[in-house]
Amino acid sequence: MEQTIARNIISLKHLGIRTGQIHYQLSPETLTEQTLLQGQGEISATGALCIRTGKFTGRSPQDKFIVKDALTANTVHWNNFNMPIDEQYFLQLRQKMAGYMSEQPALWVRDGYVCADDRFRLNIRVINEHAWSNLFAYNMFMRPTQEELKTFEPDWIIMQAPGFEAEPKLDGTRSPHFAIISFTHKMILIGGTGYTGEMKKGIFTILNYILPQQQQVLSMHCSANVGRLGDTAVFFGLSGTGKTTLSADPNRQLIGDDEHGWTKDGVFNFEGGCYAKCIDLTAEKEPEIFAAIKPGALLENIVFVPGTNEVDFSAKDITENTRVSYPLHFISNAKSPAVAGIPRNIFFLTCDANGVLPPISRLTREQAMYHFISGYTARVAGTEAGVTEPKSTFSACFGAPFLPLHPGKYAQMLGEKLQQHDVNVWLINTGWIGGAYGTGSRIKLSYTRAMITAALNGELDDLKYELLPYFRLQVPMHCPGVPSEVLNPRKNWPDAAAYDQRAAALAHDFVQNFEKYASGVTAEILAAAPVLHNDQN
Repeated sequence: MEQTIARNIISLKHLGIRTGQIHYQLSPETLTEQTLLQGQGEISATGALCIRTGKFTGRSPQDKFIVKDALTANTVHWNNFNMPIDEQYFLQLRQKMAGYMSEQPALWVRDGYVCADDRFRLNIRVINEHAWSNLFAYNMFMRPTQEELKTFEPDWIIMQAPGFEAEPKLDGTRSPHFAIISFTHKMILIGGTGYTGEMKKGIFTILNYILPQQQQVLSMHCSANVGRLGDTAVFFGLSGTGKTTLSADPNRQLIGDDEHGWTKDGVFNFEGGCYAKCIDLTAEKEPEIFAAIKPGALLENIVFVPGTNEVDFSAKDITENTRVSYPLHFISNAKSPAVAGIPRNIFFLTCDANGVLPPISRLTREQAMYHFISGYTARVAGTEAGVTEPKSTFSACFGAPFLPLHPGKYAQMLGEKLQQHDVNVWLINTGWIGGAYGTGSRIKLSYTRAMITAALNGELDDLKYELLPYFRLQVPMHCPGVPSEVLNPRKNWPDAAAYDQRAAALAHDFVQNFEKYASGVTAEILAAAPVLHNDQN
C-alpha cells in the first residue's frame, strides 16, 4: 500500500498539487470519524453519516460546461445543457484549483472505476477537499481490490473543491461555482459546490459520450433488475418518478438504480452504489432503501426530529432533494457482478401531475420511440416559484442534461435494439389519477408494483385492451391486484369533459415539444404522436 500511496503523491504533483498530507483509499469508518472530528457531520440513530452540502443541494445545470476543442467541436450537441467553454479557461481554472488544493492541510484521494462489464471499465481517480465527499466516491464508484491498486492508472481524474470559487469575468464561467469536463484532458473540475451528485453525473456524462461512439453501447439513465429466470427489466425515468423505488424489488435482484449500458449481449451497471431520494421515505413503502441507511451510508441535507438523532424523512427544511448514498451491496438482493442479459421488459416512468396518462399502458415500437425522445414528467404546484398548476417537463431520453450527443443518437440505438430483441415497452404513470394534482389522488405504490409485476410475469399479454383517447395508448381492462376502475384515467375522473380538456392540453404540450425533433425521425414515429381531439367521440 505504501508504494501505491507514493505513486499517488507523484500523480498529484504532476497536476500541480503539492500538499503535506494525502488521505488515500480510507475506509468508510475512518472517513466518517474524520468528518465528525472536523465538525462537518452527525450520526443518525441508525448509524449513517449526516452532512450538509452547503448552499447547493442539487445540481446546477446552467453551470456545467464542456471544453470546446478539436475533439468536441463537431461531436457534442451544444445546447443549454452542453455549454461550451474555451480550453484556456479550463487550464486556467485547473491551475488555480491546484494552487487552492495545495494550500489545504489535507486532501482525500480515492481510486475507483465505473462499468461492471470489464470490457468497458474506466478507472477514475477522485481528489476531494473533504472526507465526506470522498465517502460519496467510495459509495458510488466501484472499488478495486488491493491487488488491482498496485498497478492502478486512472483514465479520468475528478478534482472537487467546494471551497474554491471561480472569478466569472476572468475564468469564463457564469458564476463562482462550476463543473467543467474536458474530454481531451480526461478531467472533471468541480468548484464552489459541495453537492456530491455533480461527481456522479459528471462521470455519467462522459460515459454518455464515450460508449455510444466508441463502443456502440447504449448508455441509459435508468434503473434495472433481473428475475429468478434471468428476465431483465429496465426502468427509465426522470428524478422523482420512481426509478430507485420500483427497481428495489425484494423478489428480483437489483442491477442498479440509475445508470446502465446496453451491449450486444446484455445490460450492466455503471456504478458501485445507489443515490436515492429519501424525502418521505418509510420502511413500509421502501424497505430495501430504508434498511440501507446504516453505518457507511451518507445522508445529505436531512434534519432530525427535534431533540433526537432520528431522521425526519418528511422534513423539507433544507430541501426536498434529500439524498442518501450507499454501496450497492447494502441492498440485500443486489446482483454481483451487476451484469444481466438482454431486457425483456422496459418501463418508461412518468409522474403525471395532470392525471391524464393511465397507470399502465402498452406501447408500440413507434410509440416507445416517441415517448423516449419526449421524456415526459410533470412538476407539481409549490415545488417551483410561480408554478400554480402542474407543469409539463420534457427531458430527451429521460436524461437530457447528461447527454453530450444529439438525442437522436441514443434514440436510434434504442430503436434498433427494440426491433432486434422484440422487447415489451410499458408506460407507467406514478403520478395522479382521478384528477390533476390538487383534486385527484396519487396512485398507490402497491398498485404500481402490482401492475409492473403483472407485466413482468406475462399476465398482461393476453388480456383485453381499450384505446385511450388523445394519446391512443393501449390500456389493459383488468390487472391482477389492481381495481379495474383505476386503470382508465378518463373513466375515473368525475367529469369526463374536464378530463378531455386537460388531456387535449397535455397532448398539445407533447406535440409542441416534439417539433424540434420532427425533422430527424421517421414518419412512423411522428404518426405515434398524440392527437389534439378525442377521436372516440
